[in-house]
Amino acid sequence: MTTRLDVRFASCASEGRAALVTFVTAGDPDYDTSLALLKALPEAGADVIELGVPFTDPMADGPAIQAAGLRALKAGQTLRKTLAMVSAFRETNDGTPIVLMGYYNPIYIYGVDRFLKDAKEAGVDGLIVVDLPPEEDNELCLPALLAGLDFIRLATPTTDDKRLPAVLANTAGFVYYVSITGITGAATPKPDVVAQAVARIKRHTALPVAVGFGVKTPEHAAAIAAGADGVVVGSALIDALRATLDADDKATPATIPAVTRLVGALAEAVHGVRRQAAE
Repeated sequence: MTTRLDVRFASCASEGRAALVTFVTAGDPDYDTSLALLKALPEAGADVIELGVPFTDPMADGPAIQAAGLRALKAGQTLRKTLAMVSAFRETNDGTPIVLMGYYNPIYIYGVDRFLKDAKEAGVDGLIVVDLPPEEDNELCLPALLAGLDFIRLATPTTDDKRLPAVLANTAGFVYYVSITGITGAATPKPDVVAQAVARIKRHTALPVAVGFGVKTPEHAAAIAAGADGVVVGSALIDALRATLDADDKATPATIPAVTRLVGALAEAVHGVRRQAAE
């Protein structure tokens, strides 16, 4: 079954460029602002949207995304409201892929079967669940694939050739290469090292490889785009949002424009790089 992710990455590849994958946290700083931002991202240049599901113990996230999750939770964001947000987005946009990124606990509490049904109906295309390793594929990965949702797996600099086949076995949509060891937004990856890592992964899979963690500026995104199928930017967008909030962490008129301006600059940089693999 062809998914929105398959279509979008194939479209970008046919244009000889990488995809810009943008991450925002659902409900940050409030539901209405977050939905308005979600709707604005594709027009600003986002090819794929990762929507973070707020969680009280986000162990893989850096300070920026942790703070975004806490703002969202404080404003009353839930997994149910996150699915409602995707449904509202789909009323005006049927083409842009949306991937939910988060942790297993909220899904487990919601109920796996019910969650997969509701997520599919809402218009979710894929899942990234960072605390479920391949050994636990029966928990969510395999049921998600049966439900028609791509399950996107993370590969890291420490994922060696012996481990890689297990990581890739049931992965669909794309492979998310975590370009640095550690938490999100912590360091800056080296483009040449990343390109070598992507090439190594692609020897094991035909799936697109998107690179994230630590990509902060348009210049940096362009450098990564030269050797990857997609470039993921998250913490930089969250930082841009946070910088516009008032003293009570409420949105201001500057909030959405600040994020979309940065997305526009990132998109121009990423889309302007003609990839050697496609030439």
